[in-house]
Amino acid sequence: MYFCKISGEPPQEPVVSSKSGEIYERRLILKYIQENGTEPATGEKLEETDLITLKANPKSSAPRPPSATSIPSLLHTLQNEWDSLMLEFYTLNQQHQATRQELSNALYQQDAATRVIARLIKERDAARDALASVQATTGLSTTQDVDMTEAPSESALPADVMTTIEETNSSLSSVRKKRKPPTDYAKPESVKAYQSIHTIPSLHASSPAGITSISLSTANPTQFLTGGNDKTVQLYDREAGKVLATLKGHTKRINHVKLREREGENTLVVSGSADKTVRVWSHDSASGDFAPASTFKTHKGEITGLDLHPSGKYLAVGSADKTWSLQSLETFQTLFHAAAGNEPYASLALHPDGCLLALGTLSSTIQIYDIRSQSFVASLGSEEVATPFAVNTLSFSENGYHLAAPDGTSSVAIWDLRKQKTVTSINLTPTDANATYKINRIRYDPSAQWFGVASNHDARIIAHKTWEELVRFEEGGEVVDLVFGGLGKEVWGVSGREVRIWGSA
Repeated sequence: MYFCKISGEPPQEPVVSSKSGEIYERRLILKYIQENGTEPATGEKLEETDLITLKANPKSSAPRPPSATSIPSLLHTLQNEWDSLMLEFYTLNQQHQATRQELSNALYQQDAATRVIARLIKERDAARDALASVQATTGLSTTQDVDMTEAPSESALPADVMTTIEETNSSLSSVRKKRKPPTDYAKPESVKAYQSIHTIPSLHASSPAGITSISLSTANPTQFLTGGNDKTVQLYDREAGKVLATLKGHTKRINHVKLREREGENTLVVSGSADKTVRVWSHDSASGDFAPASTFKTHKGEITGLDLHPSGKYLAVGSADKTWSLQSLETFQTLFHAAAGNEPYASLALHPDGCLLALGTLSSTIQIYDIRSQSFVASLGSEEVATPFAVNTLSFSENGYHLAAPDGTSSVAIWDLRKQKTVTSINLTPTDANATYKINRIRYDPSAQWFGVASNHDARIIAHKTWEELVRFEEGGEVVDLVFGGLGKEVWGVSGREVRIWGSA
């Protein structure tokens, strides 16, 4: 008989380590590997693939303890089982009665709502008939609908904010067409050879575990920012191999993190959370610490999108409360808060020139707004799809002409903003054709030569224009978020509590 190295009990599903030969209960060793990444017996690095399942033949259950083999003990056991069965039956009966009551109330409310709707439709038809009679009497045309919307108001943004946005747009758009990648920027041929070169394990707390977002520092390329399910934000230095700062304050998981770095000004850490708030921390160059600078409580729903304006002075925020806002990172005031739309927003991205704002919805569409006038510009996609999906991630190309977004649960569409049409739709399928594929993040590289797709199975790099899959990273399993390192020579992804880096060996 086998005994588990961890529990000392006969394992129900025994596995043996190919490295040490020790036997473990599969459930216990997988949990230990997830938290520590090593083998309990030797301390060596251990992965799930290193475990070999033992098949006992014939299959038999673990022996009963001696105390359960006598007739009185068996009677006592049967009595306990009967008592448990009766208690479960009583609980189920209570739940059944409560469900019947809820169903009765729901049917009553549905009937009342139907009656109200019927009455309103009748009143609407009567009003239409009355309007038609008036139009026929006065000679008004009925070929066009009467515009009942309010005239657009003057821009709600302060004059200095408008000036900054216009100047930023003018300066960036004038040079964008002429800009080319540096001569030492990574080439598609080199990307094809990328492989795992470094892994940073055990970031954030083990319960609840998981990193949800990552942002790289441009001022200090070895530093990066992560947000996690443990409600904290961490700044880590890859070269030093340690956490530089752990920022607390949120009460629910972190959805998005951003680093605002401007020459001559303090570095800001920005995070958006499921607790409906956006928090900002400022770096004190004298002490080296990050201190809370502001907390935006503008929204009444989960923060689902966060992006920095190219000027570095403003922050765009999208929320599940069906609104978006523009915040100042200088005065820490809300500059604009849009009226509630028709549905919650699932993602947000700012155009590289800083004038357009894209918002992904839960009904397969993308809404485009002009932040200068806060006016609706265009809608991409169609709500009339066979299987509605959430547009949970968006990414503009550096030249500003294209927008990458999910085109389904397992496909990516590239939109041409000049024509408001899709250039292509790329279907993504996992190696296991029977598995379900879900896109977590899409992100263009700074040169717009390729873009990355993080999913519940892998991370992929796809070339722009040719739409060729350059490389696929599967060793990390699910990748929640990814970013590109300097000169496109590295790809950083988050998987569980790990940050994986891929590049040239």
